[in-house]
Parts: sequence; C-alpha cells; structure tokens
Amino acid sequence: MTTIDDTKAKRNVAVLVAAQAFLGSQITMIFVIGGLAGQQLTPIACLATLPISLIVFGSMTTAPWLSAVMQRFGRRTGFMMGALGGFVGAGISGYALTLENFWLFVAGSYLTGIYMSAQGFYRFAAADTASEAFRPKAISYVMAGGLLSAIIGPQLVSYLTSGSADATVMRFFPAYLAAMALNVVGVALFFLLDIPKPPVPSVDAPRGRSRKELLMTPRIAVAVICAMVSYALMNLVMTSTPLAVVACGFAVADASNVVTAHVLAMFAPSFFTGHLIARFGVEKIVGTGLAILAAAGVVALNGVELGNFFIALVLLGIGWNFGFIGATTMLAGAHAPHERGRVQGMNDLIVFGGVTVASLASGGLMNCSGSTPVEGWTAVNLAMVPLLTLAGGSLIWLVMRPKSAEA
Repeated sequence: MTTIDDTKAKRNVAVLVAAQAFLGSQITMIFVIGGLAGQQLTPIACLATLPISLIVFGSMTTAPWLSAVMQRFGRRTGFMMGALGGFVGAGISGYALTLENFWLFVAGSYLTGIYMSAQGFYRFAAADTASEAFRPKAISYVMAGGLLSAIIGPQLVSYLTSGSADATVMRFFPAYLAAMALNVVGVALFFLLDIPKPPVPSVDAPRGRSRKELLMTPRIAVAVICAMVSYALMNLVMTSTPLAVVACGFAVADASNVVTAHVLAMFAPSFFTGHLIARFGVEKIVGTGLAILAAAGVVALNGVELGNFFIALVLLGIGWNFGFIGATTMLAGAHAPHERGRVQGMNDLIVFGGVTVASLASGGLMNCSGSTPVEGWTAVNLAMVPLLTLAGGSLIWLVMRPKSAEA
C-alpha cells in the first residue's frame, strides 16, 4: 500500500491557518462596526448595512477574476492582491469617517471585499497539495484559524471603542487603522506558502467542462446551493445582530461579545468537522448544519434577551461551519484539477452573490420591517425559511438519487 506524504500540505495548512487568524480579523472587526458606522453616516436607515453589503459584493465580483489570476500565476500572487485590497479599503473607509462621507465609506468597503474574496480561497488552497484522505481535515484546520480572528477582531473593537466619550462616528476610526496594520503583518506569511503554480495546459490538453456543464452536474450544483445558503443565512442574521443588540438597549461591547461568541462557534468545530465528514459522510454533515441553522432561527424568534442573542448566534456559527465546510469538501471532490479555476471562481461568484443579497436584505428587514427593532429582528429570522427549504430539498434530492445516476 502506497503511503502519501502530506508534509508539504501540512506546512501550507499551518501558513494558511495563521493568515486566517491575522488577516481574517479585519473582517470580523468590520462586520461589527460597519453597520453601526453606516447607520450614523446615512440619513436613510434602510441603507445602514450597505457598507457590509458592498464588502460582500466586492468579494462576489472579485472571485471570478481572482480565481483566474491564481490559476495562471499561483495562490501567492492572488493572496497578495487580496491583502493589498484590504489595506487600501480600510484606509479609504477610515478617511471617509473623517469626512463623514457615506458613499466614500461604501467605496472603501467594496475594496475590502477584494480581501474577503482572497480569504475565501484559503480553504481551496489547503486542498491543493493535500492527499484525498487529508483534504477534508486540511480544509477544516484552515477554517479553524478563524478562532483567533474571532478573538482578535471583535475584542479589538471593544478595546478601541470602550471608555470613549466620543459618540460620533470617529470612535470607529482606530479600528480601521488596526485593520490596515493587520494586512501589513499578515501579508508576510504568504512568502512561506509552497503551492506550485498550476501547469500550463498543452494545446491538446482536455479543457474540461464548461460552466454550464459543471452546474448541470448534480453533486456540484447541490454543493454550490448548500454553500450559498449556509453562508447567506449566516450573513443575513449576523449583519443585523449588532444593530438588533444595540437597538434592544445593550451596549456596543455587548454586540462585540455576541459576535465574538458567534465567530468562535463558526470556527471551533473545524478541529473535528473534517473527522466527522470522513466518518459519517459529507451529506450527513451538511444536513446537520442546515438543521442547526434552523434551530438558531427558532431561538432568535423566542426573545430579545442578551442570552437569546448569544445562543442563537452560537448555533448560527456551528450550523454555518457544518454546512459550509461540508459543501466545500463536496465541491473539492467533484471536479478535475484542470477545472479548478473555473469551478472555484463560479462557486464563489454564486455563493457571494447570495450573500450580497442577504446582507442587503438584512438592513432593510431590520430597520424597515415593522415599527420596532423586535419586529425587524423577527423579519430577519423568518427570512431564513425559504432558503433552508431550498438547500434541504436539494440535499435530499441528491441523497435519494440512484448511485448509478450519480456515477
């Protein structure tokens, strides 16, 4: 029996875990303060979460061309470009706060989305040099790097904003300086990556399936749907959470702590999600994730005490972890190596397209549905139902298909 050496893969995973921890902290920071700052900058309450939506929209529109860049020039080049986008985006957003210019703030948020897109490819990069047996664990370990980002990001927000007598939007300015610094510190890690550039295909090499053909492949289609729904629902609820917590009479620090608990729950299960997938199968883990997401909505609908926010957001994080990592693993094993760039770019375009819609809807539902914050929060959580139905139905359809048809 041939033993596959995963030494290189494990080193790359270690680098990507560190990048996820340090560079990823800026996203958790900005997701805490982006809606709150936007609410102060815009006179239209329904647009409060537009800055966060533009981050996700930036990620969506970046994914196809950034995937093509990495297919041609390698992962390191793509990740460097992402860090540059994060640095410039944070700088512009911070400058916009000094001018109290909402639309410049939105523009900076879009550039931050370039970083978010690059971060989304860390999980795929973890699989590039891994054996088939190590692949789900490699993806899980990289996602587990988000544990540190869950601590660093929101707690930096709490530290930088707590005790400040300044009630203006400038109280968030230090957080954007910190985001710039995180990009500078983290970018050096990419020099340690050892992922070969994809070989240039010869003239007579197979070109692989078209995007339409790939989407018509049942396993790929279901993986994309489940990844999109898991991420969109997580973003839908998380985007509104700081607004809901503060509107219900709690402090910004409380909102930061809820988001910290949520992000910890997003990434802590990653230490064993890969093992669960290997033992029980990817379909069961994705299904479990969707069920936990539904449970998060039930808890949120049962009250607006601080405990409800904590429990709902913890369940939301765990559900996202199982659903998203499971769907990523399903996708990674459903295409040929020469289809990698096409599949991954298409996947993230669809996933973050759904997340963009969810984040846009989040602010509108929270601030413009009903006359009270409780009614808005209820609308946000009820909006989970149709998407859960879509993902659950598609997964059941895949499982019920005859094995011969799947083959």
